[in-house]
Amino acid sequence: MLVLSRRANQSIVIGDNITITVIEIRNDQVRLGITAPREIRVHREEVAAEIRAANQRAASTGTKVTKDLPLPPTFPRPKQ
Repeated sequence: MLVLSRRANQSIVIGDNITITVIEIRNDQVRLGITAPREIRVHREEVAAEIRAANQRAASTGTKVTKDLPLPPTFPRPKQ
């Protein structure tokens, strides 16, 4: 693990397109601002863990999700 010291309004850069800026330091909390491309998902650790757990539960059910979906409506073709 790389450990860096930063003050308010200072940043670190990850790769070419992710910037993490220290916005505010108050008591025992640090507020961070993260700039990243939309395709990069950014979550708090506890949220990411819950997403992983939910995905694992969904993948292990062994049932097809599509079996409970209704069939799409059919419409008559327009006469030409």
